[in-house]
Amino acid sequence: MARPKKIPIDTRKIDLIEAFGEFARDKKVDRATLMGVLEETFRTMIRKEYGTDENFDIIVNVDSGDIQGFRERKVVEDTDLEDENIQIPLSQALSRDAEYEVGDDVAEEVSFFSFGRKIVQTAKQTLTQKLRDIEKASVVEQYEAMVGEIIVGEVYQTWRNEILVMHESRELVMPRDEQIPKDKFRKGDTIRAVVLEVDDSGNMPKVIISRAAPLFLEKLFEQEVPEIMDGLITIRGIVRDPGERAKIAVESYDDRIDPVGACVGMKGSRIHGIVRELRNENIDVINYTSNESLYIQRALSPAKISSIKIIDSTRTAQVFLKPDQISLAIGKSGSNIKLASKLTDFTIDVYRDEPMGEVEEEDVDIEEFSDEIESWIIEELKRVGCDTAKSILRLSVDELERRTDLDRETIEEVCAILQAEFDNEEAEASDENEVA
Repeated sequence: MARPKKIPIDTRKIDLIEAFGEFARDKKVDRATLMGVLEETFRTMIRKEYGTDENFDIIVNVDSGDIQGFRERKVVEDTDLEDENIQIPLSQALSRDAEYEVGDDVAEEVSFFSFGRKIVQTAKQTLTQKLRDIEKASVVEQYEAMVGEIIVGEVYQTWRNEILVMHESRELVMPRDEQIPKDKFRKGDTIRAVVLEVDDSGNMPKVIISRAAPLFLEKLFEQEVPEIMDGLITIRGIVRDPGERAKIAVESYDDRIDPVGACVGMKGSRIHGIVRELRNENIDVINYTSNESLYIQRALSPAKISSIKIIDSTRTAQVFLKPDQISLAIGKSGSNIKLASKLTDFTIDVYRDEPMGEVEEEDVDIEEFSDEIESWIIEELKRVGCDTAKSILRLSVDELERRTDLDRETIEEVCAILQAEFDNEEAEASDENEVA
């Protein structure tokens, strides 16, 4: 019969448990899990020392800091001893208690600190790694369930390429390309962002949050517009140029509800809060329609379109506008037309629409300069509605640089080529007049 003797608790055990207990609390590892990890760790130590742990009992008390291991061995005659790990000779048992007999079970405490230093060190490393694995799994599980949700955190550190945000004692990361360019945060600031993804490829998972993703804008609208949360209005598409402009297409499943009006709110009450959160980002809310021509016209808002031609084979839309509407259609740095193209999934080409009588006879189609100007430059100019020489020369170099993706030097070269054409025509006309 096993009669374990009461032995004072080794203070080193308490220190060890307290150390790992504090680590576990910091990493939010629950008590039951910690006890299981500790027991498995110490069983690993026993197997390394004795070759088996089948006849060992481990008692872990996280509250008291007590870790005890007991080895059970069967009492045998001294001459019958075969395996000291599972058997104890009668003479040795009697030296502990005179009442032991052959066949009794003897339980004795095993001091883990009597093991070799290498084994103890390995056990510590194993325990730390297991707790980290548990923490990693916990973080992944927690934040994968939160992908698409808006969190409120505190800026912990601002670096050149990313911002570290503390949320529920977890460190989240907002890379530079997930920030609104106008954002300026300092340590201690409160920040709102959407959980974008969880990257668990490294030693510790990295939770990526974003303020620049269309998903952030979508979730802000869900919070501000009850009809979206209730499913009466659905968001059919969102595109953004973070901090500058955004377009959102909405559709109502209830004919009595105006989706655009519901999203904007009375006197802009609902959308104003979103605009402020996004650093005064200009948000166009449009009514979704399956009519592609109408959808493109709405997407180019606030510009008013004269006519439109859809080429389905190439998903291209040729849009004709009055000269005073072209700049509105293109927008600052071409943002309006780019976002409209993304929202509608059409390549949108802009053309001037002028009555025949108003067309300047001396104007020249930009295609006429294909031998002097590269084709990709011509296409870029046509994309912003500059399809003739005069339509280009009417604009300043600064305005052309703002509207197109061309650099200043290229624009100046193009303008010089076009201006030279008209200068030559004027010179020729002057010579003809002198001859006459």
